[in-house]
Amino acid sequence: MPENPVPDYADGAGLLGDAPARSAQSTSLRVVVAGAGVVGRSIARDLLGGGHEVVLIDKRRSVFDSDPVDGARQEVGDACEMSVLARLGVEDADVVVAATGDDKVNLVVSLLAKTEFAVSRVVARINEPRNEWLFDDRWGVDVAVSTPRLIVSVVEEAVSVGDVVRLMTLRRGGANIVSVTLPEQTPLAGRPVGRVRLPRDVALVAILRGGRVVVPEPDVPFEPGDELLFVAPETAEKELSQVILQG
Repeated sequence: MPENPVPDYADGAGLLGDAPARSAQSTSLRVVVAGAGVVGRSIARDLLGGGHEVVLIDKRRSVFDSDPVDGARQEVGDACEMSVLARLGVEDADVVVAATGDDKVNLVVSLLAKTEFAVSRVVARINEPRNEWLFDDRWGVDVAVSTPRLIVSVVEEAVSVGDVVRLMTLRRGGANIVSVTLPEQTPLAGRPVGRVRLPRDVALVAILRGGRVVVPEPDVPFEPGDELLFVAPETAEKELSQVILQG
């Protein structure tokens, strides 16, 4: 099955999440990426740029010959085979990213990484939206990233001022990363973060303002046009929208 040409995952940003550091002296992580198509190579290059160790595997030797990823350990093999994953030393990986263009492969890789090699963090790419319900902890997936959903989210984010836009699902905690852009006439304008009562289990993690990231300290005031990033369970999204729109 051909790879999706859209370079999703924002070039690999955010995939490491809360994966543990390998030692107290270094935050460099060992990441195994299954799938060396456009998406997999993009993720690998971004992780290498962050100083991480990357193992990239694909069944097609041609992808490495035509566009090698300098600095990565490039291996030819089937990531669905236990013997291949053992040869790669997956048990020593901090993160496994299943980034192929085949959802079946991504599910199998995720399940093996979690159940057979005890990898602490597994990230999987969803190619077909109808398969999204499968990508949860039953298949060893901690974070599932859907290319179509990301594109739709970006479109919605541009036009849905004041609405809650879901950006990513975090399967391990049953929560989502959601975005809300404050309208020009927001009732929150000038109100400090600490004086806004959020729904239960909802956390404001960042404010994007004028091209920069603002840490949401209690005394930081909201401004019209702010893009607010929350971690929230799906059941709280409607209530969160009401808080943002009504103040």
